[in-house]
Amino acid sequence: MIEIEEGCGNVYADLGGRDAEQMLVKARLATKINEIIKRKGLTQMQAAELLGLPQPKLSGMLRGQFRGISEAKMISCLNRLGRDVEIVVHKANRSRRAAGTRVVFA
Repeated sequence: MIEIEEGCGNVYADLGGRDAEQMLVKARLATKINEIIKRKGLTQMQAAELLGLPQPKLSGMLRGQFRGISEAKMISCLNRLGRDVEIVVHKANRSRRAAGTRVVFA
């Protein structure tokens, strides 16, 4: 019999990553960047030029290799793709043990 364990909702935390929350934020931002690039019908070369990234760096980011790319750079990419980005700061939810960061798309 195979034993199944329910995850916490963050695969990086489930794998024991020390920067799991940051990685999840970057993963969600990269996913949105990829969706917009596809929706606009851009090639990776066109998108890289628009975003101010070398094409291999963009390709890596879209494949989940975003450790060397800051969240600020990813937000800048979203702006260059015609998206407004709002950052909202509020008091942490008491039901959670620690404050955190999450990405919500409207």
